[in-house]
Amino acid sequence: MTRPTVRRCLLSIALAAALAGPAHAQNYEAFQVADIRVEGLQRISAGTVFTYLPVERGDTLDRSRSGDAIRALFRTGFFSDVRLERQGDILVVVVTERPAINSITLTGNKDIKTDDLMVGLRSIGLAEGETYNPLNLDRITQELIRQYNNRGKYNVSILPSVSNLDRNRVDVTIIIEEGKAARIRDINIVGNETFIEEDLRETWESDTSNWLSWYRRDDQYSREKLSGDLEKLSNYYLDRGYVDFNVESTQVAISPDKRDIFVTANVAEGEVYTIGEVKVSGDTILPVEEMEKMLFVREGGTFSRARVELSTDAMIALLGNIGYAFAQVNPVPDIDRENRVVGLNFFVEPGPRVQVRRIVFKGNTGTADEVLRREMRQFEGAWFSQAAVDRSKVRLQRLGFFEEIDIETPEVAGAPDQVDVVVNVKERNSGQFTFGLGYQQTFGLITSLQLVQNNFLGTGNRVSIAVQNNSFSKQYSIGYTDPYFTDSGISVGYNLSHSDYSYSRQDANLAQYNNAVSAAEILAGIPLTETDSIQFSLGIDRNQITTQDGFTPEPLIQYLVSTLGDRQRFPQFHVDDDRDPTTPPDNDDDDPTTTDPLQTGGSRQWNVNAWRLQTGWVRDSRNDFLLPTRGTYHRINAEIVLPGSDLEYYKLGYNFEHYIPLANWLVMKFGVELGYGDSYGDTADALCDSFDTEGDIITTTTNCGLPFFRNYYAGGPNSIRGFEVNTVGPTYQFASDGFRQPIGGSLKTAGTIEFYFPTLFDNRGTRLSAFIDYGNVYNGFEDWEAKTLRISTGVALQWESPMGPIQISYALPIQRERSDQVERLQFTFGGSF
Repeated sequence: MTRPTVRRCLLSIALAAALAGPAHAQNYEAFQVADIRVEGLQRISAGTVFTYLPVERGDTLDRSRSGDAIRALFRTGFFSDVRLERQGDILVVVVTERPAINSITLTGNKDIKTDDLMVGLRSIGLAEGETYNPLNLDRITQELIRQYNNRGKYNVSILPSVSNLDRNRVDVTIIIEEGKAARIRDINIVGNETFIEEDLRETWESDTSNWLSWYRRDDQYSREKLSGDLEKLSNYYLDRGYVDFNVESTQVAISPDKRDIFVTANVAEGEVYTIGEVKVSGDTILPVEEMEKMLFVREGGTFSRARVELSTDAMIALLGNIGYAFAQVNPVPDIDRENRVVGLNFFVEPGPRVQVRRIVFKGNTGTADEVLRREMRQFEGAWFSQAAVDRSKVRLQRLGFFEEIDIETPEVAGAPDQVDVVVNVKERNSGQFTFGLGYQQTFGLITSLQLVQNNFLGTGNRVSIAVQNNSFSKQYSIGYTDPYFTDSGISVGYNLSHSDYSYSRQDANLAQYNNAVSAAEILAGIPLTETDSIQFSLGIDRNQITTQDGFTPEPLIQYLVSTLGDRQRFPQFHVDDDRDPTTPPDNDDDDPTTTDPLQTGGSRQWNVNAWRLQTGWVRDSRNDFLLPTRGTYHRINAEIVLPGSDLEYYKLGYNFEHYIPLANWLVMKFGVELGYGDSYGDTADALCDSFDTEGDIITTTTNCGLPFFRNYYAGGPNSIRGFEVNTVGPTYQFASDGFRQPIGGSLKTAGTIEFYFPTLFDNRGTRLSAFIDYGNVYNGFEDWEAKTLRISTGVALQWESPMGPIQISYALPIQRERSDQVERLQFTFGGSF
């Protein structure tokens, strides 16, 4: 006899003794109860006892009624012993309380979360502060074994223990040894003659062990999972016309060591049925012809339950969008088994037309109702529309303010033609700080900090402050955007920034020149449709560029000289001939008749002033702001530096993202980034020496193109992972030491193909991906060649952690040049507030 069986027997004997023993212990004649007194209470009040006691003052108590009273008090579960005693005409109820549960501790559970287990414990009365009942402990043991068996773990061991404490309390400890899940070693479908087993099991969640089982866990047996797979098997046949298909029996065998599972399903396929007469009846509200347009089944076609359900859902959605929120469409089949024909009558029951009485928001503790209400496409007082509710949810998700959004439409009590729309949200930290960290042997720690509050003070406005201060640059910027400057959704924003770059050969993988930029701009956005908008910005900036002969690549200096003219070199200084700092610098060679000549350094400085106009068109149908799983993003933008600026040029860009859910555990993303820039007007008329992709000057002079300080760059965590930041593209090689400096180019082509595994982790904000990145930067269209594209592949982890977004990638270049700078492990991390 097993230990649990022995325990149950002992508990049954003890309970029987407790119920029967005290009743026979009473040895008094029947009497009229003048008063009732309760003794032995510690936590439970006397009023609780009187509530359950079926005896009151004035009643006559005999042996039969005393037995009923004892059993009634035992049934409460509060007491381990109950006795009735008589003192004159006073009934004395003597009880011994069961102990209270002080704490419940679970150890060893990994497959089932502690919180989920606690819910099950509370449902049977096993919770901290409740009365301890040994029967409940035995019940939870059996329930846990059942739950683990359903997960394929048949070697699970549940060992409960109880520790007695003072003041009639106990601590309950449940030690769980889960063991290893049984693996499915073989699945066999018997009776399939038309379709091969591989096709039948293509969408099953259960499978035999394979190379992806470590992630998908599809080889772990689960009764619920197998039941769902058999339902999919039935659907497979029903969708192909096999109306009489049936799973006749299922056998699940387990090996003696409880480690291997063998599944066999016996099926009867039957014959293929075609569709007979198809009609729509009932109160259709809309013309029957319009409802029939929603049908995906036609007379003479092969019967398909999926098409029948799709037709039903389409008609329900059509009625739901005009206010019939509770519409039902019931497909009534007329099966002719002799001729194998199924007639279909779609009977429509529209129910009442429903208005939305009120829209209520819950959970938005930090966000004003107005911010949510302006994204709603379902309005109060309007007819209910399921399409409008669904669109509202997508718009709220794309704000990026909320971790979870759930919309309910409960009926209004007493008003069957009205519903409320209740929007439940769980807010996420809408403020973020992005912290960049790097280390270089020569220059040490490199840090940057960006503070962004996308929901400033709960208004939905965006405020950003960026500060970067390290060995080669200082950047400061502040921005403000009001996405609803007008009620129609026109947005307005402002940006102010100043940056001072002082590049050297090792810094930031950019060519050496100093560039101080001060800029200001105003932005506006105009919505065109639910997914389309156009954006404009007008700004002014001033670039102060400083070059140094012998260190700044010659093509960059030559571009400035050709377009803006040469500048005086600085600084001016006297050579210290005698190397004695105490002698006058203008004459330190002890010759009073001569003066040391004034020397000029190799630095030159240009100021470039520009009026900049930008415009763009955006179409965004993605379903989420941070972690989209479906939808498309297009952005076409144009930037032109207006005539009259010191340099005249333009840039064109296109960004594309497309997300396709391939399965509930897999999302594919296509991404493309294209950019091109060139000069026009007086800048284009100037002649510059051209140079090849390595930065070597070619003697032929051409029209000057895009200014080098507006060039495109590629490489790094956000563009072609696996290569160092900014290193992909044209470089300049110094003849003196062979050192290369990236100088960028006027044409950029880059893209990615990425596969996301969003369900790998329980945390919604965490997903793993596998990717292929490609791209390069060129000096114009004539240099573009497919064979020069850089390609890398790898894996990445994206985690919306409590501290902020973290991205880690490991990539291996699979197409590169020997001179490329590789960086396989790359990461960025930040924080939220």
